[in-house]
Amino acid sequence: MPVSIDEHPPAALLDEASEALEELAGVLVDDQSLEDVLQQLAESAARVIPEAENVGVTVLTPDGPITAAATDRKVVSVDADQYAAGDGPCLEATRLRKPVRVSLEEGRERWPDFAIAAERAGVRAYLSAPIVLADEDVLGSLNIYSSEEDAFNPFDEALLRLFVTAASTAITAFRRYDRSRELIEHLQRALVSRGEIDQAKGVLMGAYGITADEAFARLVTESQQHNTKLREVARNLLASVRRP
Repeated sequence: MPVSIDEHPPAALLDEASEALEELAGVLVDDQSLEDVLQQLAESAARVIPEAENVGVTVLTPDGPITAAATDRKVVSVDADQYAAGDGPCLEATRLRKPVRVSLEEGRERWPDFAIAAERAGVRAYLSAPIVLADEDVLGSLNIYSSEEDAFNPFDEALLRLFVTAASTAITAFRRYDRSRELIEHLQRALVSRGEIDQAKGVLMGAYGITADEAFARLVTESQQHNTKLREVARNLLASVRRP
């Protein structure tokens, strides 16, 4: 049942929001996945924002928008209708890069196809805010829905801004950490490959009495002739000399 703002005064809501944002930060500390972060974001917003009956997170992908996290299946269904229509509150929020707060009546005028599908699902008010990362890349949007037409007010919009700001910071940090981890793994693989190539060069130098540059040139020629990566050529050579 929706909770009115009278039952949760602004000060209490801000306290709850602060606790929810700390929990969101904790998800990153625990080294969980981006999907975990987005799901925590949706559930926290549903708990803190009054009358937020359904909450979801839209993520923009090369293949189109998807619902990456949701508090229930209704969100996925409503969002799917919005994506099919090609317009609606969450898509407009990502396009304009600002929150979109709309009642059903206004929604009928702005996005008639989506509004019909949303009303059919019992959704009569929408509030969406874009998730913009530090590099100005728009990840998607945080979306809340309600069955009450006058559900959301400017204070709810301000709370939603808090959540997407925290989410943007958390996801940016997550991406940087993930890229750093990938770079370290790439460097580790490169170091291993370099060691194998140097060993293979040594084998050729000893077998044919040639210089390091000549040995490397032979490995490169073999790689090009057989369309095989240089490290694979080196590994095959080393395996052949180790074989009884």
